[in-house]
Amino acid sequence: MEDWAEIRRLHRAEQMPIKAIARYLGISKNTVKRALAATLRVCNDAAMWVSALAHEQRVFRNYDLRKHVYRQIKDGYGLAAQAAQHVIKKVADAYTTLKSNIRAGNLGAEGSRRRTRAEDKPIVFRPQAAQPFDGRCLSWQMDAQTVSIWTVTGRMQNVAFTASADQLTTLAAYRKGESDLVHRDGMWFLIATCDLPDVPVRTPDGFVGVDLGIANIATTSDGVRRSGKGLNAVRHRHRELRRRLQVKKTKSARRLLKRRRRKEARFAANINHTIAKCIVTEAARTGQGIALEDLSGIRGRVRLRKPQRVTLHSWSFHQLGGFIAYKAARAGIALVQVDPAYTSQQCSLCGHVDKKNRPDQETFACTLCGFAEHADVNAARNIASRGVAGWAVSHAADDAA
Repeated sequence: MEDWAEIRRLHRAEQMPIKAIARYLGISKNTVKRALAATLRVCNDAAMWVSALAHEQRVFRNYDLRKHVYRQIKDGYGLAAQAAQHVIKKVADAYTTLKSNIRAGNLGAEGSRRRTRAEDKPIVFRPQAAQPFDGRCLSWQMDAQTVSIWTVTGRMQNVAFTASADQLTTLAAYRKGESDLVHRDGMWFLIATCDLPDVPVRTPDGFVGVDLGIANIATTSDGVRRSGKGLNAVRHRHRELRRRLQVKKTKSARRLLKRRRRKEARFAANINHTIAKCIVTEAARTGQGIALEDLSGIRGRVRLRKPQRVTLHSWSFHQLGGFIAYKAARAGIALVQVDPAYTSQQCSLCGHVDKKNRPDQETFACTLCGFAEHADVNAARNIASRGVAGWAVSHAADDAA
């Protein structure tokens, strides 16, 4: 095994327990590699069959699906009892997610081409898609840093894994529930979910507003701007390289495309982690909370010219917001999401809203009081003010209850 690991922590709401997902990379013997690959292939073949039957018979609940398919996939695909149950649950969860996306309008309005295409076909599972394992199929030996894992060719014992000392401590103390087996770029991962203890959220002494954008990735109400020029240049360079390689259509071009396919995403994620850490560290130092824009659904609302659509759809604002949220939760910092409407047109000094207040991307000049500031800093200050108001309203309601 190579000495590499990564920890991501997710935090959905202030009162919910903090979740940590730890990824542990393992390089195994060839016999173990083949067994793991065969296990993913068989489990996903079974998932494809269950998905087709569920779509045909319109049976999507986990309990109902078990009655229809449990015995067939257990005997027909040679799966253990727990593995068969997890295959069924994986299919049921996939259809639940699809229904949620349809209800939320993420796949377009009723009758739209994209939504119709999603509804008319069964959900497809890749041959190497992740497979969940519970305590009966996977056991961890923390002292020896090995796992015992079920495969279709038999149980594999003493499969080593590696992580840093802090990550091993987290895994030993807080691991809970299922773990996912993932094969990515020739490497094997076990993704284990850990329940971390809640960190009490401190009462904030004001809020720092964060304006998310493309020209400036993040701008705070303190006047700090994180430029997106470097990231946008890297995205443009990768996009042009992909275009040239796709035109060539040679074997070497396809190999290079495959090798580079996640490089841009890793680069962007690293920048987002760095920005999020800086924002949360500063908020912790000053005792403030963090106010973020609620930008959910923005891609469906905004109308842009074709050349601008690529830039919008490669904008990883959701990832940055998630990074800020989980880092804030781990530090006990209050986080509020606010309505972003008119934050770029409203004067942070007098409150006047006018489209003419922002003559260009960088400039804000209030037509009423004459206040002038960088447009993104002005927007961040409006977000901070809304964060203060939102926190006061939500906690006044809690106190009244």
